[in-house]
Parts: sequence; C-alpha cells; structure tokens
Amino acid sequence: MELDLKGRVVAIAGASRGIGLGIAETCLAEGAKVAISARNPEALEATRLRLAERYGEDCVWARAGDMRETNEIEACLNGAEAELGPLWGAVANVGIYPCPPGIEVDDETWDAGFRQNLDAAYRLARSALRRLVPRGEGSVLLISSIAGIDAMGSSLTYGVAKAAVNHLGQELARLAGPANVRVNAIAPGNIVFQGGTWAERLSGPRGDVWRRWVDREVPLKRFGAPEEIGSVAAFMLSPRASFMTGMVAAVDGGQTR
Repeated sequence: MELDLKGRVVAIAGASRGIGLGIAETCLAEGAKVAISARNPEALEATRLRLAERYGEDCVWARAGDMRETNEIEACLNGAEAELGPLWGAVANVGIYPCPPGIEVDDETWDAGFRQNLDAAYRLARSALRRLVPRGEGSVLLISSIAGIDAMGSSLTYGVAKAAVNHLGQELARLAGPANVRVNAIAPGNIVFQGGTWAERLSGPRGDVWRRWVDREVPLKRFGAPEEIGSVAAFMLSPRASFMTGMVAAVDGGQTR
C-alpha cells in the first residue's frame, strides 16, 4: 500500500536506536523526510550519517537535545521545518526511567518517572499541535506501552505514566480533531534491539527464563522487532489512516487480553 508519506516531514524523538529508529527507517522508506533527535550527540550523528547514506542527505536532519525540555523541543521542531519544510507528523518516543519495584517509590524518582514518560510526551505533542492545528492537517503519535493497558507488574512510575499517555492521546484527539489533525498512540510489547532492556535480559543469566516466559505469555511466541513497530507507526502517521484518531494500538504479539 502506498502510504502517501512522500515528501512529508516527520519529527521523531528518541530516534538514534530502537523503536524510534525503526519508525524513522520505515518513514524514510516510504519517502518521508525525517528529523531525528536524541540526547547523545555522537550516537545521533552516527545514525544520521547511516540514514543519509541510504536515503539521501536532503531527507534526514538531526538535532541532539533533551526532548523533555520545552525549549529543546521548540528548537528541534523549528530547525526541522527550516531545513526540511512544514511539519506533517511528530512521534513522542521518550520514556523509561529507573524505578525500584514495589510500593516505596521516593518523591524524586516518582516525579522524574512522570517527567520522562508523560510530561515529555505532552510537551512534544503540544509543540507539534501548535504547528499542525492552524494548518488543518497532520498527525501526532505517542509511543506508550502495554504496561499502560494492563497492570503487568512493571515499575509503578512506568506503567501508571504510560496509562496516562494513553489517556492523553485520547484527550488530545478530541481537541485536535475539529482541525483535521489526528492523535494516536502505539503500545508496544516486548521489543528487542541492541542496547535495549530486553537485549540485556536475554544475554544475562536468566535469558532462558525470559524466553520461556515469552513463549508462555505471548500467543505469537516471540519478541518483536523495532521495524514491526515502525510499520504500524508509518501507517498511523500517514493520510491512509485518515479516519483513525484517539486510538491506542497494542503491537504486542497478542499479549494483552
């Protein structure tokens, strides 16, 4: 299916690796122009060079920065539009923060977890919608988690914040819908990529235990890959999903029930 993303500008946070990179590569393969951001400038530039070599220098732009901060988000989106053209879509892919298991979460960790997983999503969505709503077109995508759909024993800050991200997307969809701007969320399941949490677990001493757990809990009996999230994301960002808004799409091999 032709997704009609050719020449459209999509800004993706957290795109130097993993799910963000999978989304960037899929959008580029569909002909989009992509602005990528991440906090590590060296890793981000290495990713930009690799993507530019494959898809063209004029299709990829990058800016390192902390995408939890409003001024950094604004600078990134302003730069993306100056270099690539008017924004069509934005992907809020910022999340995870270390949190101890159990009930006893100190105030600092609690606040930091919500800042990382919820506040960053809202601030990027807000900055994108400021541009898209007056133009009367475009799409915002929030990257959530299946931990925000079901209580799965994840850390309190992560699961609760991601549940709030899901609700945030639905509220923003109602607010932006009259301007023909869509807001959706993807809730990934267990996605393996180099440097990610699952890659570390699988390479550790309990790797076989985790593999048996996935075999038991996931109907497709395997882990997912970033490009599988990327394919769904590209569709949801695209004009082909023109009647889809306020949706939380679980991409998890059937794990959530």
